[in-house]
Amino acid sequence: MPSSDTPPDVLVIGGTGVDTVVRVDTLPVPLSDSLGVGPILEWPGHTGGNVALGCRALGLNVTLLDYIGDDWPGRQVRERLAAGDVAFEALISPAGTRRAVNLVDPSGHRMSFYDGRDPADLRMPRDAYLPHLRRARHVHLSIVNFARFLFDDIEELGVPVSTDLHDWDGLADHQREFALRADLVFLSAAGAGERIASVMREILRDGRAQAVVATAGAGGSYLLTRDGSSTPRPVPAVAPPGRVVDSNGAGDAYVSGFLYGRLGGRDLEECARLGALAGAHACTGEGSTALIGQEQIRAAQV
Repeated sequence: MPSSDTPPDVLVIGGTGVDTVVRVDTLPVPLSDSLGVGPILEWPGHTGGNVALGCRALGLNVTLLDYIGDDWPGRQVRERLAAGDVAFEALISPAGTRRAVNLVDPSGHRMSFYDGRDPADLRMPRDAYLPHLRRARHVHLSIVNFARFLFDDIEELGVPVSTDLHDWDGLADHQREFALRADLVFLSAAGAGERIASVMREILRDGRAQAVVATAGAGGSYLLTRDGSSTPRPVPAVAPPGRVVDSNGAGDAYVSGFLYGRLGGRDLEECARLGALAGAHACTGEGSTALIGQEQIRAAQV
């Protein structure tokens, strides 16, 4: 693990938890009193944990700050991050560690039930995050509510910041501040559907982002930048290097690959291609465990 004296390339704030993965024959699940399923598995991760682990697997120095519970899921989170060589500084939340239940069909598609249990008044103390902000090359904010209160300090320090809005429809208030105050914005095309291009344009028009990326799974992704066309540029999907097992964490892996490229000085289109490589690789393992490494991503570019 990197020394505590090593400045983080990426400081991830928030977004850890434990997924319970249930494999089902089809989505949506038929209405029934009970259904037989395969082994039900527990995977620590969630979006912040997955981005941190993905960036670390690509050789970046990563620090993760978040609230977890003094509970069994919290111990799972600590163990997974330690095994992935991520520097994790945890604050204890009385509400406990976040959970999610993910239904996954044989093609790897999923439906997730997210337990956002943080109290609305939860805040991260400035002395817990400011020393890390002052040293970080880049900050990635998960869209947990307390993270929005870090934006003023991030902007004052001039640290580049990214965020993932997930399936934002362009309308819900919770994600809006994150959309308009981040320098690099990721979101899933699924949330806005046919309106995704206009949502991307609105983020650039009304916010400070230099680039907006919409991921579309097997349909690839779309990139919109301030210095390009007003039409999002398509970035082709990459064929997974093995059988598709689980799409959990694929979007987070995309973010990790993109940030790896960005911090390495690559242009935005090349960053999107690296994101696609990492996302495709992630689909070949269970529960966001298939993390692409530096050698693998370099080999895949040849």
